[in-house]
Amino acid sequence: MKRISIIGAGESGIGAALLAKSLGYEVFVSDSGSIADSRKIQLASQEIDFEEGTHTVDRILAADELIKSPGISFENALVKKAVGAGIPVIDELEFACRHSKGKIIAITGTNGKTTTTLLTYHLLKAAGIDAGLAGNVGQSWAAQLVDGDHAWWVLEVSSFQIDGFKNLKPDVAIIMNITPDHLDRYQYSLDNYIQSKMNLLQNMDAEGDFIYYQEDENIQKGLNMQSLSAKVHPISLSQLADAGGFFDGNAIYVRHTAGELQIAKEDVALKGNHNMLNVMSAIQAALIAGADEVALKAGLKDFKNAAHRMEHSGEVDGVVYINDSKGTNVDATAYALAAYPAPLVWIAGGVDKGNDYTQLYPFVRDHVKLLICLGKDNEKLKSAFAGIVPEIAETQHMVEAVKLAQQKAELGDIVLLSPACASFDLFKNYEDRGEQFKQAVKKLKIERE
Repeated sequence: MKRISIIGAGESGIGAALLAKSLGYEVFVSDSGSIADSRKIQLASQEIDFEEGTHTVDRILAADELIKSPGISFENALVKKAVGAGIPVIDELEFACRHSKGKIIAITGTNGKTTTTLLTYHLLKAAGIDAGLAGNVGQSWAAQLVDGDHAWWVLEVSSFQIDGFKNLKPDVAIIMNITPDHLDRYQYSLDNYIQSKMNLLQNMDAEGDFIYYQEDENIQKGLNMQSLSAKVHPISLSQLADAGGFFDGNAIYVRHTAGELQIAKEDVALKGNHNMLNVMSAIQAALIAGADEVALKAGLKDFKNAAHRMEHSGEVDGVVYINDSKGTNVDATAYALAAYPAPLVWIAGGVDKGNDYTQLYPFVRDHVKLLICLGKDNEKLKSAFAGIVPEIAETQHMVEAVKLAQQKAELGDIVLLSPACASFDLFKNYEDRGEQFKQAVKKLKIERE
């Protein structure tokens, strides 16, 4: 019986364990932290051995293959021991792809990948195509395969997940953009991060389709790093290419095998230039998968984006509160700042990932009236915007941040939570941060009534 060890008992680890067990493998799950009670119940119900709070190295390395959480780097000491011992180390998506006959649309990018993934899935479903949603969004792909396969799988994939690929081969690959992020994982080298993203294409051949943002300099740099066999579909804000997409400020144009699709921006639920790039990418992918134009147009009208991405979270005393907690890097926050008119009260901060805040100066100067720094260590943020923003405050509590915003905001202002940083100093994750923001706004509204 083949033995599989899994390190990390999050969504991907539990999913891999359930699929491996259903296939008859001997499975052992190890997490150096605590495992959620609900997940322990899942493991116990399938008679899967597990441990928490430690790693029993000898038992883990007694496996024929090791599946790791994407959050665990290949530089991790235990992972390096496994590799040194000749044990193959992969991630959950690589394991799952071996056991699916479905075609794959794999979507990555520093920003926009969740919106594009959800929209692509929505368009396929609207067109009546048998499709599943997995990867870095929703339920684990491996866990879903326990219950059944789909003709198409739409996967959101992070650079960490791509690093765990060996044979996974997308039928359609989308790279939305590449801007500096997670550089602490990539030896603070942008080239290393670019290469990680471009590795999504490493197994593709002439039968595959590659959709990408043509004006992105880092994608172009990545394309120069490797050869590409797949058919290309450039998405652009400046020109319409063969088999590509173009937004001219008023309408979307997408060329495909059956002709050219044109959609007015008013007929799309998503707004903003950056979202038009997401929309064009999703349309092109859906067309390749066989979606018809009538279904696409209907799907674009009724799509609802994920929570915590420029999400309207309430209005109090004529001030609108926007939850963009998913804006965890500088580029994402730039999109959010540009999307709303001045004056803004901006709540930012958290775990800095090597951010260059000077990129935000054009979006902040004469636009943000107050910056509220929300983090354990706000010195870099305060220093970066001293003299750029008229007033800077700081706190380590979300309720206080919202109250500070309410005190300074006036009728017609917008309060924007867009941290440009990871959440792990004060919150469990970006969802927790966003939910606490929404609850604080709700509480404020009740108090003002």
